[in-house]
Amino acid sequence: MHLEGSCHCGAVSFTLDSAHPYPYQRCYCSICRKTQGGGGFAINLGGDAASLKVHGRKHITIYHAKMKDEGDARAHSSTAERHFCSLCGSGLWLFSPEWPELIHPFASAIDTPLPVPPEHTHLMLGSKASWVEVQANAKDQQFEVYPEESIAQWHERLGLTR
Repeated sequence: MHLEGSCHCGAVSFTLDSAHPYPYQRCYCSICRKTQGGGGFAINLGGDAASLKVHGRKHITIYHAKMKDEGDARAHSSTAERHFCSLCGSGLWLFSPEWPELIHPFASAIDTPLPVPPEHTHLMLGSKASWVEVQANAKDQQFEVYPEESIAQWHERLGLTR
């Protein structure tokens, strides 16, 4: 599926192709919640990094989240790059050098109508904010940390690949 996205102020727009466009995975970790999730979670899609085209790149800033594992004396910077519009602050996509073939656009930045997922995966529930109520349906999966099933595997399992 060809996706078009943009920031709120319109300074940045982008396109990319996605074989995995269902916005099903809700991440409740503190990084996603604080940088992207006004409702207490964020939703990333899967996209083909080679297909990414960006207009207004000069208005993009990159944030490397500060992470501190239990028992660590100091925080370290994540290798993952969260791309934001430097003018309006809209979150656009995440890129991780560990998976250079992938781009994970934030569903909230996508302007193309997305398909409605038949079920959701709720992950990183161990770090969700106390005020967040998880709206899980009977078919939904819930995880304290990360599921073993990738975005691509979820789409394949449900026969939703294109």
